[in-house]
Amino acid sequence: MRRGVPWESRIAIALSVLTVVLTVMVVNLPDQFPFTSLIVPLVTGSIVLGPRTLPWFVIVVMAMLTLSLSQQTELTQRVVGAAVVQFIVALIVLLASARRARLGVAGLRGEAMFVDLRDRIQNQGGIPELPNGWTVESALQSAGGTAFAGDFLVASRASDGRHLQIVVVDVSGKGVEAGTRALLLSGAFGGILGALPAAWFLPAANSYLLRQGWEEGFATAIHLWLDLETGDFEVRAAGHPPAVRRTASSGRWDVLHTEGPILGLVDDATFTSVRGRLAPGDAVLLYTDGMVEERHRDIDLGIDRMLGEAEGQLRGSFHGSAARLARTLGSKDDDRALVVVHRD
Repeated sequence: MRRGVPWESRIAIALSVLTVVLTVMVVNLPDQFPFTSLIVPLVTGSIVLGPRTLPWFVIVVMAMLTLSLSQQTELTQRVVGAAVVQFIVALIVLLASARRARLGVAGLRGEAMFVDLRDRIQNQGGIPELPNGWTVESALQSAGGTAFAGDFLVASRASDGRHLQIVVVDVSGKGVEAGTRALLLSGAFGGILGALPAAWFLPAANSYLLRQGWEEGFATAIHLWLDLETGDFEVRAAGHPPAVRRTASSGRWDVLHTEGPILGLVDDATFTSVRGRLAPGDAVLLYTDGMVEERHRDIDLGIDRMLGEAEGQLRGSFHGSAARLARTLGSKDDDRALVVVHRD
């Protein structure tokens, strides 16, 4: 069966025809069509054409640009300057195409693939549906308001529905520079979580990071295992700020200190745990250091400030509590992640 002309080739042909038409117009009607008109198909091609087709199209545009320049009745400084600018833009497009060739797709499609990957992995790490009597709120704020962050969370509920595991991770770096590593790790950690006993998760995550051999391949993490029937829980941390628990009967906040090295630095690491039980009204907060760290301030003071703010925010309804705390606390220049687990 005969195959039609590929979609991208059709666009390249259409843009080439447009370039030729504009060249004719520029040569014959210079007053109506300015010399810079050829930059329109050039920029359009840089957006929609792939790395294989784009260089040839840029050559076509530059040839038409040279032809238009040779037909100008008067080569003023303004005309020459406009031609130089367009040649520079064409060179920039070629350089961008060379870098894009590593991905193998055009700009918009490459961005769409990356965004789709991010959304799929974030959905995988979402909080699963919980039985009545439990509320879990989560929030993530990235540095500079970008869509990618070095902080993420993954969660898993056992097949029998009784046990819930949540992990909050802070990858080295922040914002977009840490986003690619965070995407990879969130997928890997999501696969490990729930596939192994709770006590084995952090050692397995540590071994995975060590195998990557990244120059900045370290991360901190805090892991919560929770029995949804009894309220029993276990918390383990790897170089991460400690979880905190609110006891409803006394109104007190307790810091759950655990010991364990940062992931990706030490082989055969061991991680201690803190055990307890959540009664009705109790809550546990998991968070990253962006929530409590600011310049020239001790982290303990940051935790005290977070607990003071949480005491006011978590009264009454817990709906939206994590998002409110993430917006209020921490440094806007750091990634921030927060999970609030509450037993109703």
